[in-house]
Amino acid sequence: MLGIDVGAVRVGIALSDPAGALATPLVTLDRDETTWSDLDQLVELVTEHEVVEVVVGLPRTLAGREGPAAQAARAYVDDLREVLAEHSITDLPITLADERLTTVSATRMLSDRGVKGRAQRRVIDQAAAVGILQTWLDGRRAAPDAAGP
Repeated sequence: MLGIDVGAVRVGIALSDPAGALATPLVTLDRDETTWSDLDQLVELVTEHEVVEVVVGLPRTLAGREGPAAQAARAYVDDLREVLAEHSITDLPITLADERLTTVSATRMLSDRGVKGRAQRRVIDQAAAVGILQTWLDGRRAAPDAAGP
């Protein structure tokens, strides 16, 4: 499974192991709303890693509401579906998963490990994607009959 943290500038990508137990950082893509090159790269990753499901973080407010960032994530999913369809990939499930505080948690974890400044900016999106995907994987294991949290 592929986990995605959609940002305005970068897109963090995480990948699960084949058993769906552990999420690890994969890559950070630069957003390109003009040519959609990040979406084309995502399709390549889906194919290369034989991805069976994509989990995209849905940033809600602490009150559980959806604001502009959530709308942007939903629009990104729509664009991703379009690009996947252009590559004849139409049956890949894409799940939106609550990602409240994943970037905050990722930032804190990286700071605790001594990663700061520019080095942190390069990996924060991957770390957030790992948090999104790992939380979703853990929730799915906790409720095996559910499609996800």
